[in-house]
Amino acid sequence: MTETPTSTPVILTNEQQPVLENSKPKSFSTAPKWETAARERMRAAIKKFAKPLADLVARDANEGDTRLLVTDMLCEGFGFDKYSELTTEYRVKGEFADYGIRLDKELIAFLEVKRVTTKLAAKHLRQVETYAVNEGVEWVILTSGVVWQVYHITGGLPIVVDLALEVDLLNEHTLAQKANQLYYLTRESLKRRQIDALWQAKSHVTKVFGESSMF
Repeated sequence: MTETPTSTPVILTNEQQPVLENSKPKSFSTAPKWETAARERMRAAIKKFAKPLADLVARDANEGDTRLLVTDMLCEGFGFDKYSELTTEYRVKGEFADYGIRLDKELIAFLEVKRVTTKLAAKHLRQVETYAVNEGVEWVILTSGVVWQVYHITGGLPIVVDLALEVDLLNEHTLAQKANQLYYLTRESLKRRQIDALWQAKSHVTKVFGESSMF
């Protein structure tokens, strides 16, 4: 991940939520081919896994079954290679993160999976946050398969944790809206550090409203 993020203008909506001016998918004639392919792949995956995900929720599936769906999403939707870019049970000082995610052999994020019906909370973040600080990793992803939360971790005293992105795949938002948000977690987007601009926009808002967490 050696490429630097490109400068992206930020707009604040009436709800004071950060929105990237160019976050909406570009037309096929203007978007780079890699971006168009990544967005289409994400949209297709969300559509494909909507029913299996709803079925998991209906039967209150366990964490192991939730991980199976998440793995499929990581490969088919986000575009990661299962064998070279995803490491399950990533060892960190005698403990294990559910997934370590690598790009160009560099560890870029930890991902923690919870049971599909779990309501994600701060207590679920704390352990994987510690892994990230110990390994010098900036990004942590927390998911139940239904809800995907992405946090930026700034080490030091105190540790600063910023929620950069949250998507609920079973809410009333359109398929396009969900795909547009999760696009930032595709390998193509992460490789170009586009999520950094999203986090910086959110950080600007939290400085005003005090939404960051400090531990």
